Amino acid sequence: MGKLFLIFWQYFGQYAKTRMAYKSDFIIASIANVFATVAGYGFVLVLFTKIPQLKGWRFEEVLFIYGFSLIPMGLFNIIGMNLYQFGEIYIVEGKFDRVLLRPIHSLFQILFENFHLESIQEILTGLAAVAWCAVRLEIPLTFMNVILFPVLILCGAVIYVCIFIILSSVNFWVEDRIGLSPPVFNMIAFGRYPLTIYNAAIQFMLNWIVPFAFASFYPTVRYLGRMEFQSKFYLVPVVAAVVLGLALWVWALGVRQYKSTGS
Repeated sequence: MGKLFLIFWQYFGQYAKTRMAYKSDFIIASIANVFATVAGYGFVLVLFTKIPQLKGWRFEEVLFIYGFSLIPMGLFNIIGMNLYQFGEIYIVEGKFDRVLLRPIHSLFQILFENFHLESIQEILTGLAAVAWCAVRLEIPLTFMNVILFPVLILCGAVIYVCIFIILSSVNFWVEDRIGLSPPVFNMIAFGRYPLTIYNAAIQFMLNWIVPFAFASFYPTVRYLGRMEFQSKFYLVPVVAAVVLGLALWVWALGVRQYKSTGS
């Protein structure tokens, strides 16, 4: 693990140096990302100027869920750029051959060859929203609440990353420049709001098909005092572990299936 962390740090350092060589481009991209995040917050604000509650959920509660969801999502966005473009860059263009020639696990290389540093702002704005809502909702700053918070964030990030590892692995069998990631990526937005505002079909989808609810909604219910969801809250690390195991298994099958481009 120590060796892998050192390699990760070298990957990150080299990419950061390369990215900072074009500071203006980085600043402009970061500002654009901030505006996109603020627009999301703006939607929640505008929504609650029209209604006092959303099916029993107060403004601060919805904003807490939304802010929390941005933190694991920000972590995913920082390292998940290659997964989103995996089919086009690595399979169709044959660049996965280069990955297999190196004495490091292929998935490690795919995740950490590039970083989307602009997504750091999602983590920061998410933390700011969670902190503001925690004060407004008078959420107690207990030892357990503090300890569980980073664990739940990590579980959420693992779920996001592993779902897209599974989707990217499909490209080993079906070569496609677009792949399955874009439509599933759009479903993440559904997990940023209370699950009970959706119909049963969407709830089932976010729970058991593409379990985004366990990455963003269920980790927050303990802090919001929503006891009716406590059983699902305790399943968050279980779902993260299951999805992680499934992702590693599917990826390994896909790597064995890979036959290069022949060019």
